[in-house]
Amino acid sequence: MLDALAHYWPHILAAISLVTGTLGAVHAAMTKEDVRSAIGWVGVIVLSPLVGAAIYLIAGINRIRRASMLQHHSVQTETGRPAFEDFRVEPAMIAQAYGNRFTALKTLGDRVTKSRLVAGNAIDLLGTGDEAYAAILRAIEGAERSILLETYIFDRDRIGLRIAAALVAAVQRGVTVRVLIDAVGARYSVPSILGHLRKRGVTVDVFNGNVIMGLRLPYANLRTHRKIIIIDGAVAFTGGMNIREGFAREFAGELAGRDTHFRVVGPVVADLFAIAAEDWRFASDEALTDPCWTITDPVREQGEGVLMRVVASGPDRNLETNHKMLMGAFSVARRSIRIMSPYFLPDRELISALITAARRGVEVDIVIPAKNNLTLVDHAMTGQFDQLLKHYCRIWRAEGTFDHSKLLSVDGCWAYVGSSNLDPRSLRLNFEVDIEVLDTTFSTEIETRIGHALANASAVTLENLRARPFALRLLDRVLWLGSPYL
Repeated sequence: MLDALAHYWPHILAAISLVTGTLGAVHAAMTKEDVRSAIGWVGVIVLSPLVGAAIYLIAGINRIRRASMLQHHSVQTETGRPAFEDFRVEPAMIAQAYGNRFTALKTLGDRVTKSRLVAGNAIDLLGTGDEAYAAILRAIEGAERSILLETYIFDRDRIGLRIAAALVAAVQRGVTVRVLIDAVGARYSVPSILGHLRKRGVTVDVFNGNVIMGLRLPYANLRTHRKIIIIDGAVAFTGGMNIREGFAREFAGELAGRDTHFRVVGPVVADLFAIAAEDWRFASDEALTDPCWTITDPVREQGEGVLMRVVASGPDRNLETNHKMLMGAFSVARRSIRIMSPYFLPDRELISALITAARRGVEVDIVIPAKNNLTLVDHAMTGQFDQLLKHYCRIWRAEGTFDHSKLLSVDGCWAYVGSSNLDPRSLRLNFEVDIEVLDTTFSTEIETRIGHALANASAVTLENLRARPFALRLLDRVLWLGSPYL
């Protein structure tokens, strides 16, 4: 037997390579929706026998969630999510107030998301870390039944320990608390906050398990970037803010980073809860069906309130939902598109949509930090600026401390805020949650927030980009080639 293997091993290896390569190439061709991705993977598999197939098996196949989640019934059904029929938004309501183009955008949202556009909401902008953390602490300290917290980063620093202490106190007074932290984000501080919370009685878990060793390693790139806190099924906090003291002026002083978070009440809280509860069940296998998790019936405010929709996206059945919503919003813009993002690396489709809008006469302004916290990403961003600047879009670098806000407004009527950056990671790899807001007052508030950054920003011009040393421009383009993996 050993003699036969020694003699025929090249033939055996060639046969295994042929079979694995064929299976991998066929799988990539049949399952990838993007032709560039399909061609790339087929090329890797064909040109690198065995190794290419192994790489594809590890990194090219998305198996992360549905295999587990489809075994269960809908979390929304099991948690007794109210129907809230009184808050349904009819197309005629939107057409009368905002025009038919936003009715078309509602139809798009109805077809690509799992959540409805609902009326009767209220949303408050929390413009600094100090303001956001103080509001979150007050809500946790006032909780009576339940707290569900999901976040990407929960640092074990002075802010993190302060919020942890409030969670511990809530548990001690009988509040049911669940905390979900991304497995990668949990390691941003060493030691992590996980052990601190567990030792003090807080039920905590990590999203996507052990990303350092074992079979979970291929999924380390697929993270929950969502920031959701639900208090008593009545109040929600969401947006772009992680839990770390670097965004609190109280601790970081003049060097404090900037970010924007939101406090939300109304029927939209039910959808935010459903998303966080689904993520908790995926991580812990616990369904949040106890009465303490019941969603509080919202009080109908005078008038229609704010029209809002929760948009969940991620590398599962919600793949590129945020991308589709943005494409729709850019296509209906008539006057202005205002974008603020720390990491602006849109794909060719989004760039084409922005360019087309600008060519139609829409004012397109994109605000990014003058100094980024991720140097490689900043170089990659710079490497594609010319694609936008050549076609009437404007790009601005905002001075001051790093701004982590993710804000977007169209025509001062429609806003899109949440955890998504405009980069490949947020658009394809991360699990994100955003909120679509159709409300003139709120959209104007977002534009004002962006306007404050513009007041201290300098324009990026083609002339300045081209005047940079060739070696630096080449570095930008090389890093831009790797932007899907940054």
